[in-house]
Amino acid sequence: MRHLILPQRHLFEPKIKILYLFICCFFISLSTFSQKPTIERDQGAIQVKTLAEDLEHPWAIAFLPDNRLLLTERPGRLRVMDTANTVSEPIQGVPEVFAKGQGGLQDVAIDPDFAQNNYVYLTYAEMGKDSTATTAFGRGVLKNNRLEDFRVLFRMEPYVDGDKHFGSRIVFTQDNKILIALAERFQFDPAQDLSNHMGTIVRLNMDGSIPEDNPFVGQDNARDEIFSYGHRNIESAAIDPKTGKLWVAEMGPMGGDEFNQPEAGKNYGWPIVSWGRNYDGSPIPDHDTRPEFEDAHIVWTPTISPSGMFFYDGDMYPEWKDHAIIGGLTSSGIVVVKVDDDAAEEIERVPLAARIRDVAQGPDGAVFVVTDAENGMLLKLEKME
Repeated sequence: MRHLILPQRHLFEPKIKILYLFICCFFISLSTFSQKPTIERDQGAIQVKTLAEDLEHPWAIAFLPDNRLLLTERPGRLRVMDTANTVSEPIQGVPEVFAKGQGGLQDVAIDPDFAQNNYVYLTYAEMGKDSTATTAFGRGVLKNNRLEDFRVLFRMEPYVDGDKHFGSRIVFTQDNKILIALAERFQFDPAQDLSNHMGTIVRLNMDGSIPEDNPFVGQDNARDEIFSYGHRNIESAAIDPKTGKLWVAEMGPMGGDEFNQPEAGKNYGWPIVSWGRNYDGSPIPDHDTRPEFEDAHIVWTPTISPSGMFFYDGDMYPEWKDHAIIGGLTSSGIVVVKVDDDAAEEIERVPLAARIRDVAQGPDGAVFVVTDAENGMLLKLEKME
C-alpha cells in the first residue's frame, strides 16, 4: 500500500505555487542556523554533539572496522576521523573530480571483506571532453591513510553537459554484488532509454564485471549493467537486512519524492509519470494513470529531498530497530521509515535545522549525520536516558 505524505495536488496550483516555493526556501534557510543541542521527543530526548566543523559540503560517511570514520567532501577531499574525533588532512590518492554545481566527490563505501583487502569504493563526478561530465565508480586500497592503486570500475555513459543530478550511492548486496544508484543528469527523456545509463541503477560483480543474470544482458540497444530504470535522482539507497531487498529514496521534481523498492528489469516511470510537477508548474501525469510503470510505496509532497540512508540495527534507539533512517535536505533532519517486508510507512522525523546529506550508524548505536553547507558539520545524535 502506498502512503502519501501530504500529497494533495492543489499545493501546486499557480495561486499558491509562490507559497510552496517560500516554504522550500524557508527550510533551506534553516541550514544557516545552529542545531539545537537537545531534541525533545516522546521516546526519549536526543543530544546533538558536534564532532567536526568547517567541512566543505561533506557528502558521505562510512565507518571502518576499527571504528575510524571516512568522510568525503564534495570538492574532492577524503578524510579520516580517528576514535578521538580528530579529523585528518585530505588523504592522497583520490581521483580528480569535476567539482562544479552538484558534481564532485560523492559516496564512500567499505568493502565487506575490508579486513582482508582494504578496499575503499568511491563515486564521483568525472570530467570528460569539452566540459562534459559523468558519474564514475572505482576502488582503491586504503593504506597508511593513503588511497593506493585507485582503479575505475564503471563510468556512466554518455558524458553530458551540465552540473546537476549525478546521484549516487553504493550498496553491497547479500549475494556479493554491487548496486550503484545513479541519476538522469537532469536530461529527462534518456531515463526511459536503455541504451544509456542515465536514470538507472546498475548492478556489478565485486570486481566491476557484469553479472550474467542482469535483466538486460544480451538485449539489443540495452546496457548490460542496468538493473532498473526510469529513475530521476537517487542519493539514498540501502539493503533491508531482513529480506535482502533494495530500497531507495528518490528525489522528485516539485513535489513527489518517492520511496521505492527497485526490482530487476522494472521501469519506475520518470519522466513520463511522477507524483510531482515540473519546476515551471506544468503537470506530469500521476503514476496511477500509467499502470505499466512501478509506483512508489511512499510519496513525499512537499519534498524531503532524501540523501543518505541505512537500516538501523543498534540498541540505542530500540524504537527504530529494523527501520530505514533517511537524511533530508529540504526537510532539514532525518526521516524514520518503518519497513515490513514490502510495506513502508513514515513514523517519525527528527528536526536538525540543517540540510542532512548523509547518515550512518555508529559503533555504539548512535546516529551520525553530515550537514550540506559551505561550513558543514559532522554531528552525533545520542539518545539521552
